[in-house]
Amino acid sequence: MTLYPLRFEPLLRRSIWGGRRLETTLGKSLPVGEDYSESWEISDYRDVQSIVKFGPLQGTTLAELCSRYGQQLLGTGNLDGGFPLLFKFLDAHQDLSIQVHPNDQVAATFTPPERGKTEAWVVLHADPGSWLYAGLKSGVDRQQLEMEIGEGNVQACLHRFTPEVGDCVLIPAGVVHAIGAGLLIAEIQQVSDTTFRIFDWNRLNDDGQPRPLHIQQALQVIDFKAGPVVPLRTDQSDQESTVQSLIRTDKFCLDRHRFEIPQDVGGDGRFHIISVIQGELVVADDPAGLPMQMGQTCLIPAEASPVRLDVTKPVTLLDMYLP
Repeated sequence: MTLYPLRFEPLLRRSIWGGRRLETTLGKSLPVGEDYSESWEISDYRDVQSIVKFGPLQGTTLAELCSRYGQQLLGTGNLDGGFPLLFKFLDAHQDLSIQVHPNDQVAATFTPPERGKTEAWVVLHADPGSWLYAGLKSGVDRQQLEMEIGEGNVQACLHRFTPEVGDCVLIPAGVVHAIGAGLLIAEIQQVSDTTFRIFDWNRLNDDGQPRPLHIQQALQVIDFKAGPVVPLRTDQSDQESTVQSLIRTDKFCLDRHRFEIPQDVGGDGRFHIISVIQGELVVADDPAGLPMQMGQTCLIPAEASPVRLDVTKPVTLLDMYLP
């Protein structure tokens, strides 16, 4: 069959640092509870599988789609290992742990093998006084970091800044980082969930025990040459139709589109993950028959001709794809 724009059921995750903003800001229906931390919008990670919500393929997992349709869905040169990217929203009601992710070479040695995890954030909401830790301060080496970890003062080694709505931050694998309380983040990443915690703010789980740390594993994968990470900060006041290239890496590309008149997406032989972060639009040939609103995501298959996006309210859209 000819593939069509695919929408999936959000996969909700709970964590000690989560809240309710996935519902109050992004409009997702949450069950009872105050700790909803993530909504995985596009996932082919082991048994955490996105499931098609509408149309003839309703009920099909993303892994099944990759296996059945291969190049039609993924494009050329991307047929091994399933869907390569994971897109999600994060609600940091509390601070996340200070952490780091391995690169491809290290993750390939795990049992079972993993991809590394390079990720990029777009800030959707920032409470006053919120912050991001992104990278080590210039000159911090392993010896200094180990000393500060031992003294419970690891944050003294990290570059910290106050984020603004619209900021884009690239966190390559091996870069130490933490998302602070009061932030709502859209994240595109390699499909991986390997995290090594260095410090977790002395929090306790519901059972009264500290969450596990992975200090030695973290020290093995930290890139001590990376240094501080600064945000890409662009002018959000200009309401003219624009396409901003935010991220270009060998792992993924990320663009931000702002438009008030119909636009096309796809048609270039690559899949596109599109997610509305402001406004409302209608996707041509979408069997949902419903407009896409803030916090909703769609996967455009690689084989698709350019897909028309009709605007019902001025739109800001994230567009993510392979290089």
